[in-house]
Order: sequence, then C-alpha cells, then structure tokens
Amino acid sequence: MRRVFQRYFLPGFVFQSAVIAGGYGTGRELAEFFLPFGPAGGLLAMTLVSMTIWSAVCAATFEFSRVFASYDYGSFFRRLLGPGWFLYEVIYFLQMFLVLAVIAAAAGAILRETFGLPDLVGIVGMMAAVGLLAAWGTGVIERFLAAWSFVLYAVYVVFFVWCFSRFGPAIIAGLTDVAIGPGWVVGGVRYAAYNLALVPALTFSVRHIETRREAVGAGMLAGPIAIMPGVLFFLAMAGQYPAIQDVAVPANVLLELLGSRAFQLVFQIVLFGTLIETGIAMVHGVNERLARSYEDRRRPMRRWLRPTVALSLLCLGALLARIGIVDLIARGYGTITWFFLAIYVVPVLTVGIWMVRSATPSVGSS
Repeated sequence: MRRVFQRYFLPGFVFQSAVIAGGYGTGRELAEFFLPFGPAGGLLAMTLVSMTIWSAVCAATFEFSRVFASYDYGSFFRRLLGPGWFLYEVIYFLQMFLVLAVIAAAAGAILRETFGLPDLVGIVGMMAAVGLLAAWGTGVIERFLAAWSFVLYAVYVVFFVWCFSRFGPAIIAGLTDVAIGPGWVVGGVRYAAYNLALVPALTFSVRHIETRREAVGAGMLAGPIAIMPGVLFFLAMAGQYPAIQDVAVPANVLLELLGSRAFQLVFQIVLFGTLIETGIAMVHGVNERLARSYEDRRRPMRRWLRPTVALSLLCLGALLARIGIVDLIARGYGTITWFFLAIYVVPVLTVGIWMVRSATPSVGSS
C-alpha cells in the first residue's frame, strides 16, 4: 500500500500542496479567477477545464520525467527545450517570488486576525517551519505534504457540509439562477496554466514511479486531487455571491457567518499549514535543481545550503508582501501565465510526448 500511494497518489498530493498557496486557501484566488463567470460558470471552468488540463499535463510531465530520469526542473527543461531551458528558470523565479509574497502576507494576516499577533510573528513562524523542513530533505518533505493534505481535505469537507447546511438554498440559487458568464473556458485555461508552471519543480516526487502506467495514472489523479478542495470552497462561496467576490479574504467572511470560534481556529491553523506546504514545495524545487548541479560536478551539496537557500528566497518574497494579497493576485497571476503556456505546457504536450514515444523500449515503456 505504501508503494501504491507513493507511485499513484503522492505526486498529486505534492502538486495540491504547491497550488493551495495563500490565494487558493483563503478563497481569494478562486474569487479572482472563477467568480467573474458566476458560480455555475466558475464551477465549469474548474472541473471541466482546469482539472482536465492539470491531469493531461501532469501525466505527460510525470512520464517525461520518468523516462529521462529528470527529477529536477533544470534537467527536465534541458531535455525538453535544449538551449532554451533557462527561460523556464527565469519565469519560475518571478512566479516563485510572487507566490512567496502572497503566502508571507497571508501568514501574517492569519495570525493577526485569528490571535491578534503582529504580522511579523506569522511571517517568521512560516519561514522557520519551511527552513526546518528544507534541512530535513525530500523524504520528510514528502511525508509532511501528504499528511497535511489529508488534514486539509478533512477540514474542507467539514467546512463545505457546514456551509451547505446553513446556506444550502442560497448556494443552489447561486448555481442555478445566475447566468454563466462568457469566457469561462479561457478563465479555466489561464488558471490551469499558471499553476501548472509548478509541476516541473515538483518532479522530485516522481522518483518512486517505475512504469508508464504508474506515471499516467498518477498524472490523471493529480487533477482531481488538486482541484477538489477548491471546488468545495468555491461551492461554499457561491451562497454569498456576488458580495463575496470583492472580499480580500473570503474564508474569514464564511467562518464568521458560521459563528464557531473553535472551528475558525482549526481552519486558520490548517490554512497556516498550507502556506508552509506551498513555501516548502516551491523552494525545495530550487534546492533539487541546485543539488543536481552539484551532482553533475561530482560534488555533494552541503546540507546547510538547503535551509539557507530556502530562507533567502522566503526573505525576498516577504519583501513583496507589503503590496497586499488582492493586488498581488490581480496584477501578478495573469501576467506570466501565457509565458508558461508557451515554454512548458505546449512543448510537453507536443515535443515531450513525441520524445517519450521515440525513446527506446527499455527506457520508455512498460
């Protein structure tokens, strides 16, 4: 069972851990990308477009990574793009700093609004947890991401059921009475492409996969695993449409309406953990890229470098947190989406699949 989980489910949970971020977990990102099309339009964009694209691209990526033993984004794109591999790294770093800024701002906001602590306490706490996980390495990181994802699922299921029991008629009315806005297909593509940019940096979790069936199966499961918590959250938000669309942190509004201080504390603690998930997933991708560079030069990467790199990246991201969550998402997320489509999504679904099919049977099949 452990091997089955590592090969079929772990990559999906690692992907879900990376995309949850501050915007997804607080509902702000879901409101920004999907609510403009109405509750029903947003739901279609999430389940028919984003989830399908995630599954297809993850399947192609996992198999490409397995066939060519490319378990970091540097070696992955050297194979896929050749001399142009560095384009991904440039755009990835831009995106990473944006996401790290979002989670730093969210970490500070969570502890301030929940416990009345200064923002700095939340930011430093999140950074300390990420640095510690980075020092422990891949095995511990994988176990943490998987375990916290199960906790997240449990809390989100309770959250949705509770919201539906309280606001069920309003949720149903939002889904049935509000017209589907135009452009939901493009909206689903944009959201999928932006978050897919993280996948090559998460291929450290593909090391356990041994066959094509496992790679494709893990990829097809990754889409549903990553999108379902968002679907539950989005449905809960539908009962407060359209007022919730412009709220900075939709989760806080819904939790206040439920009126349970105890559940609010549990939810915010779990949400704080998702910020750690996203932070460690992104910076560990950079550490794996550096470790491969050291390996190519036949030199070991010193263990102290991993937390040092992680904390340095988080500090840079935190400097951007002053811009604010809403502005970061609205201005930053859509800008670089199309670059990732051009340098990763399209190539891996075309050239990447051709390269895999052209590989020798002893390497690329079974």
